[in-house]
Formats: sequence, C-alpha cells, structure tokens
Amino acid sequence: MAYILVLYYSRYGSVKQMAQHIARGIESVSGMEARIRTVPPVSPTTEATDPAVPESGAPYATLEDLKNCAGLALGSPTRFGNMAAPMKYFIDQTSSLWLSGHLVNKPATVFSSTASLHGGQETTLLSMMLPLFHLGFILLGLPYTETDLNTTQSGGTPYGATHHAGTSSKNPLTDEEQRLCFAQGKRLAEVAVKLSQGQIS
Repeated sequence: MAYILVLYYSRYGSVKQMAQHIARGIESVSGMEARIRTVPPVSPTTEATDPAVPESGAPYATLEDLKNCAGLALGSPTRFGNMAAPMKYFIDQTSSLWLSGHLVNKPATVFSSTASLHGGQETTLLSMMLPLFHLGFILLGLPYTETDLNTTQSGGTPYGATHHAGTSSKNPLTDEEQRLCFAQGKRLAEVAVKLSQGQIS
C-alpha cells in the first residue's frame, strides 16, 4: 500500500499529537497508509549520537522512508520563527534525493506548534516550505473551506495546521486544531491518490 510519510520532531509532545491527528486524516482515505517517523535530537557540542532505534515512540526516519513516500507531512515546533535544528539537520542530508529528483511532483504539507499564540507559527511553516520547494514537492495548505480557519481562537493557518501549546507546553489540542490536522492529512492523501492515478498532471 502507498504511504504518506508523517515526519516530525517534538520536544514536549505537542507536534507528536498533531502528527497523530494528521495520520488519522491520511488513513481516512482509501488506499493510503500513514507512516509516522521522527528525527533524533542534535547536540550543541557534537553530532547526534542517539541509537539507531529510539527507546519509545515513532522510529527514526531514513532517507528511504522519504524517497519512497507518496507524499509528506512535515512537522516541527517553532525555534525563533524557524523549524527546530533536528528537523533542519535531517533535511540537510537529502541532497541525494534532490540530485536524483525522486521527490519531484509529490504532494507535501507542513505543521507546527508554538508556546505563544503569535510566536512565529506562520514564519515557521513558510521556512519549512522552502527546502521542500527545492526538493520538487507540490505544497498544499489548508483552504478556507475548512470553516475552523475563520473561527479558531487557538491554532490554524491557511499555510498549515498549528497549535498553541502555551508557555508550559501543556495546552491540549483544541477541537478546532484537531479537526484542522485531520483535514490537512485527508487533503494530502486525497491529492496523493489523484496524482498516483493520473487525475492531476
């Protein structure tokens, strides 16, 4: 079965929860599987030395996971309006896929979480899109037919799903945030199916 790679980094669990709701949306589409993967943390003094398999949670992503996916949902917390270093570190290792063109014309989408409501959600999403454009992905956001975009008092942008985690990083995902994550995953999977069937060219 074809799969969408749901690739995330999560320090305190919020982005992980978002990834799970996006995966639910992906798997609501017939013929599409969600493959959830994460990336290891990096050290300020040396390269990451985590074991090949994490002790718990999602497995670490490989370039093969990315190469063979039918689409990508990429998630990271905000770090000064940008993606977190562990995710950037992983993306920086994808030059071989850029050179080979394996990711060209595959659909992708991005999602993020911040401690404060105006803590760089949209700039983080945009910064995550930039390398995906270079890799050849077709970027998808959230259309305003998702009515939660007009009413949410928490996260949610047309560039992708977001979450307001709070300064303690313990705010649960709101109903609106959960629905937007689900809708984003579902849209990504629907477009991936249409592309695979030649309905979009």
